[in-house]
Amino acid sequence: MMPNDPVLPPVALDVPEGLAVSVEGKTSGMNAVPVPDTADVTDSGTGGDDGSAPPASGSIEGPYLAPPRVPVLEGARGVRFDFNDGARVMVPSLERDGVPSGSQWHVRLSDHVTGNVLFDARLKGGTVASTKKFFVPFRVDVWLEQPGETPEQVLHHDLVLSGRPVLVQLPVGTLGDTLAWLPAVRRLAQESGAQVTCSVSEAILPLVMGANPELTLVGHDRIKAEPDFTALFYASYNIGLFFADKDHTRQPTDFRHVGLHRTAAYILGVDPWNDAPPGITIPDGELPPVAEPYVVIATQASTQCKYWNNPGGWHEVIAFLKKAGYRVICIDQKPYHGTGYVYNHIPHGAEDQTGSRSLTERARWLKHASFFIGLSSGLAWLAHAAGTPVVMISGFTHPDNEFATPYRVINWHTCNSCWNDPAFQFDHKDFFWCPRHKGTDRQFECSRLITGTQVIHTIRRLMTDRGLAGAEHGAPRNCVNRASIRAQT
Repeated sequence: MMPNDPVLPPVALDVPEGLAVSVEGKTSGMNAVPVPDTADVTDSGTGGDDGSAPPASGSIEGPYLAPPRVPVLEGARGVRFDFNDGARVMVPSLERDGVPSGSQWHVRLSDHVTGNVLFDARLKGGTVASTKKFFVPFRVDVWLEQPGETPEQVLHHDLVLSGRPVLVQLPVGTLGDTLAWLPAVRRLAQESGAQVTCSVSEAILPLVMGANPELTLVGHDRIKAEPDFTALFYASYNIGLFFADKDHTRQPTDFRHVGLHRTAAYILGVDPWNDAPPGITIPDGELPPVAEPYVVIATQASTQCKYWNNPGGWHEVIAFLKKAGYRVICIDQKPYHGTGYVYNHIPHGAEDQTGSRSLTERARWLKHASFFIGLSSGLAWLAHAAGTPVVMISGFTHPDNEFATPYRVINWHTCNSCWNDPAFQFDHKDFFWCPRHKGTDRQFECSRLITGTQVIHTIRRLMTDRGLAGAEHGAPRNCVNRASIRAQT
């Protein structure tokens, strides 16, 4: 007998605590045993330097709301299942009156695209849960086997998201992570036809609400306040950076290999090679904040490795920009930041627009800027979303870590890209983290040896490419103008 499509809502069942099940039989690739959530999910450290909000605290499952204890979909013979935090199948106990002795359930999980059988076992009752929590095109098959009878298939279901409610949780409140991950969530809705609800920080919600029509966006506070919120969904997926996920239960590939934004696409099973930004809402966005041409900069970071550590770099760049006729506006949250005896201050010559301003106000400054110069930080991702050309200065991240920009500045002659090296786990508590050279004269050389000359050279190229005034002004010594080289050849 083949059941009809399962229906919501769930009903209360007397089930064992947790998702454990005693299984017999063979498994292939994916075991149906409870897997604890990785406790090291965190913000990227590369996208939250605006300080807009702290990481969301979450509930049972660390930073994420836990799935309902009972799978929400009901099939025949009391079998329940869903795809909330992986594939889950619950079968009622057969050790009860009226059930022939020797009866058993036969449960199989497979990938209906690859054809691989991921789990296959027989049991008397309990819950089977896949270890893989990212998107897998699961197929769920359940048979009831009774002595002397042909096995009865009571469930055959392929995961199909089209038209079904799906929850995606973005657990942290950092700006860059959210703006990096949100486009992949949009593509999930567009490519699958699912009815996608996405949870984001309350501080970021006004920036993205109304500008991403494919999604129902909700704040973290709301979903934590609503009882049984997660029981509304056919499937759910959790986005994050899982540093110690060596078995790839939360992410199909290490995020350090693919970059901050692409890891969300891999988790959700959508195109990872699309760098289109999310939609953002900018009140009064058509009115520039000042009449004169200006450039926006952001120089602050949460740890020292993320700063541009060249001692004269910002001074040289700002002098060049002002000589070229631009006002230089700094929109960091804080005018200075650091720890102990090391503090980093707003560069001399920049106009101070720091402070506890809204993200939409910062987005307005960015939208009308000639271009943005900053670090691998949340404000760079906001500039990208605002459609502003970005000059990004970073040595501790590999260029593949962020969105594509032709104006990425990195010095390949130095140590670089430690953030993307799986041999090292970023220590958020160590302000002076430098895993290869801490305590030596090479500490932070990845950005310290990015010179003002190199950055100005990139700025001049941007000005030439975009037809902006000022490329001919203030050329530093040894700064090669690509346009002049092309003219000579």
